[in-house]
Amino acid sequence: MTSSVSARALAAALLAVLLGALLPATAAQAASRTVQGGRLDWGIKSSFQSYVTGPVAGGSWSLTGGAATVGRSEFRFHSATGSYDPASGDLRAGFSGGVRFVGHKQAGGGNELDLTISRPTVRISGGTGTLYADMVSKARGSGRVTTSAQVPLATLGLSGIDMKGGSTPIALNGVPATLTSQGASAFAGYYAAGTPLDPVSLSVDAKVPAAAEPSKPPASSPSPSAPKKKETAGRFEDAAVDWGVRRTFREYVTGSISRGKWALADGAQDGGAVFRFPKGEGTYDTVKHTLDADFTGSVRFTGADGLDLELAAFTARVASGRGTLLADVTSDGTTDRAVPLVTFAAGDLTPEDGLAVLTEAPATLTADGARAFGSLYKAGTVMDPVSLAVAVDPKAELPPLPDLGSEAEPSDAPATQPAGTPAAQPAAAESGPRTSLLVGGGAALIAALAAVLYAARRRRAPRNT
Repeated sequence: MTSSVSARALAAALLAVLLGALLPATAAQAASRTVQGGRLDWGIKSSFQSYVTGPVAGGSWSLTGGAATVGRSEFRFHSATGSYDPASGDLRAGFSGGVRFVGHKQAGGGNELDLTISRPTVRISGGTGTLYADMVSKARGSGRVTTSAQVPLATLGLSGIDMKGGSTPIALNGVPATLTSQGASAFAGYYAAGTPLDPVSLSVDAKVPAAAEPSKPPASSPSPSAPKKKETAGRFEDAAVDWGVRRTFREYVTGSISRGKWALADGAQDGGAVFRFPKGEGTYDTVKHTLDADFTGSVRFTGADGLDLELAAFTARVASGRGTLLADVTSDGTTDRAVPLVTFAAGDLTPEDGLAVLTEAPATLTADGARAFGSLYKAGTVMDPVSLAVAVDPKAELPPLPDLGSEAEPSDAPATQPAGTPAAQPAAAESGPRTSLLVGGGAALIAALAAVLYAARRRRAPRNT
């Protein structure tokens, strides 16, 4: 009797150990994750775009806050932030950037149609989804301007989509969207509630919370006698210039005529609407506000129509409030050095917090730049704006690029996943070594538990003679 009780007690202890070993792993897998990085691609409503730019409205649209274009008639919003719960499938992802539509120019100035949609946010909970956005709209007729934050603009059709247990990145392609009643009001009455909008596609990175690390003692201050790095007056070694060349040129390159692409090299980075040319070095006079900086990186445009244009070795020069962006231009096998491509307004470039920053300065094409583009554009053509950041203090950090998330699609590739099909799948690969170890240990404990129970039954069973 005593041995049987002992066996049962041992089995209970083993079971407790087993549950204690396995439950933390399950809880860790189900922990809510932080959304950090990603993009949302949405044309809002393609027919509305056509109406705005057509002969009736005679208008246009423009991008703000780093938004870009992608594919056919789609706007790309960037730098997702939010949260994702793999246990419930709840997702909250907010994106940066916006688009402004204007049309029906009025005789006294301004436009009768003036609509801005920015900062779209997708919220999914309990199998339903809504797209929210900040909206500024001018009412038809009265001209009254209304500014609204995070309007529930569209409902998302999530039928057949299981958001639970997704691995990173969480992706949804071609999700149907329908205008809400609040969205219809904010849309200045151009469409009624229930109107189908363009489908929504998104991809966001969902990061597993990092394990808590033991606190470390603060680093000791350097000794007064420690040598200090010598800084050359007026010299800097960390700067970046952001320039998208020209949005319509990028669309031409990847469009049906050129059927081409672009490639970045030597450290250049793709920020969606801009290319970043980093590692700038040069001199800056804080009194005269003059700048001379050289950057690394290159971009090469190629196309089936014979296009082959590379821009490399960028230089920015600023004096008397005006700037010039130069680059080595290679076309048809010939390279011209330090070609002045565009000029831009530079202001005084006064540093703040160790940074001299110029954000989206309007830029126009030079005569040399027009020749570099094979006379595709005339001198004086408006090109994409120029942004410049110079760390005059070595401790200052440059502004980040728009974060498109991991595994961003090529700039010229449309979404290929079937409409309404989620890329979210059980995250088996994320269990990691600790989970594998616990599962292995759990199997061993189960085997030990079975052995103990079997031995206990053997002791209680009558012996045959």
